[in-house]
Amino acid sequence: MTIRWTYAFIDRPAGLLDRAHGFWTAVTDTRLSELRGEKQEFATLLPGPGVDACVKVQGVDAGQGGAHLDFAVDDAREFVASAVQLGAEEVAEHEGWAVLRSPAGQLFCAVPWHGESVRPPVVRGSRLDQVCLDVPPSSYDAEVAFWGGLLDGWESLPGALPEFHVVKPPSGLPVRMLLQRLGTERPVSAHLDLACADIEATRAEHERLGARLVHRGAHWTVMRDPAGGTYCLTGRDPETGGLPSRP
Repeated sequence: MTIRWTYAFIDRPAGLLDRAHGFWTAVTDTRLSELRGEKQEFATLLPGPGVDACVKVQGVDAGQGGAHLDFAVDDAREFVASAVQLGAEEVAEHEGWAVLRSPAGQLFCAVPWHGESVRPPVVRGSRLDQVCLDVPPSSYDAEVAFWGGLLDGWESLPGALPEFHVVKPPSGLPVRMLLQRLGTERPVSAHLDLACADIEATRAEHERLGARLVHRGAHWTVMRDPAGGTYCLTGRDPETGGLPSRP
């Protein structure tokens, strides 16, 4: 089934949602939608005119939160059936949409497509464009096979390092997926990645907005936002999402 649009969901503790809202609207140059849900736990980060939203925020009652993907499709039930056939579990069915769990345990959602088609622009040299799944070694191969089979029309290929696998959407979709094989066994989790033209400049801007540095890697920097969630600044091209061309 064709994926019409993708949303990155920022999941943060419900008691810290105000901090998450303030930080991520500043980082993405968006404004907050009206809160919705039984507990006012959902919000969309609305970009400027002429482009469509691709980032949402959710308050969670337990844990530190993380991230997940929503896949917008023409027929959510058909997408759910395909996912279940490939090994997913349907966790909850709602009117017009559903929550699922991948074979490794990562939550994701099937939602109706509402005509979204124009991705937001790069913001001050960076773009939130990737959800990274951190997968334990015992589940990694099966998880790679699951996502490669489910996301019809996406390119599934090894990453630049052996512990990474990229699942890249067709041109125009705003959020892609990276799978990272962990070095130890622990439950699957997910975090956000931003593609940055200049990691250090973006880090300094995020620190000014209240984030904190956690770790510097060779080609990425791990940060913690004011709501306690970790995310990465990566040295990828914010326009294409790919690694910088090498001579």
